Amino acid sequence: MPSKTKKTVSMRIRHKMRGVDLVGACRAFVSVSERGSFTLGAAAAGIPQPVASRRIAALEQHLGDRLFDRSTRRAVLTPFGRDVLPAAARLVRLADAFEHDARRARRRPLRLAVPDWCSARDLAHLDAEARDHDLVLDFRPAPPAERAGLVRTQEVRAALTAVPEDEARWRVPLGVAAAVPPAAHTVYLETLRVGRGDDGPARRVWLQPEDDVPHIRDRLTHLRDALGLRPSQVVTAESLVTAVADVLGTADLLLCSEAQAAELDLHWRPLGEVRLVRGYALATTYSDDSERLRPLSRSIGRCLGEM
Repeated sequence: MPSKTKKTVSMRIRHKMRGVDLVGACRAFVSVSERGSFTLGAAAAGIPQPVASRRIAALEQHLGDRLFDRSTRRAVLTPFGRDVLPAAARLVRLADAFEHDARRARRRPLRLAVPDWCSARDLAHLDAEARDHDLVLDFRPAPPAERAGLVRTQEVRAALTAVPEDEARWRVPLGVAAAVPPAAHTVYLETLRVGRGDDGPARRVWLQPEDDVPHIRDRLTHLRDALGLRPSQVVTAESLVTAVADVLGTADLLLCSEAQAAELDLHWRPLGEVRLVRGYALATTYSDDSERLRPLSRSIGRCLGEM
């Protein structure tokens, strides 16, 4: 080969090694040296034999000396090759450890604050789908105000926050549910107004803590006042459990989504006078987390009661 051509090839190899897969070249070198064969070493490294030969040749050019004695049929190390082999093996082990740690870091759970009423079944399906996307979720159930605070203090990496409908990524229409099926297909709150001759207790609409947010609570209380209902007829419960218990034992109503009513074995109807919607947005500590959670949007919606 003319010296100019040799020089050009050498420059190309050196240029390649600068942007090199130095780890890949060392891996091929270590694998071939351990097995005494380019064919067996390449197979053990999971690469074709010509690729192993090219990587080792590039490494030799980069280091400035031969690693193997090419005068024999076996892959026999030169004195230089024996001297640098331990360092190459250390580099390969470090690269393997780095890749292992990186995979483990990617699998570190992403802590996600979710409404504390989400069902275990829906969250389990969401978690299973997330794993298909190489993402492990760690759920932190919490009421609305707490979820927003957990993101601000970075105690979670993401949260499903309660927002008005026009700011929402997920929207869940609300109605009212009762233990006994309401006669009408639509419930009007004006029918709860207590007349002068009514002796029984006034029927109430229970809000669960999830709906104790201004864009839902305030609109409902304004409607209550406009219809002439008593202040005690729209009440926020301490928990979903206590609200459902009151509904099961009375003619009271629970403000909830249709999906939630079905899960609680209650009978749901839409409201006639007002449209109330639970809106949810995704708040994240790191912008990359929003992209990682994007493929799970439909499953998240199911957890929130979208139908």
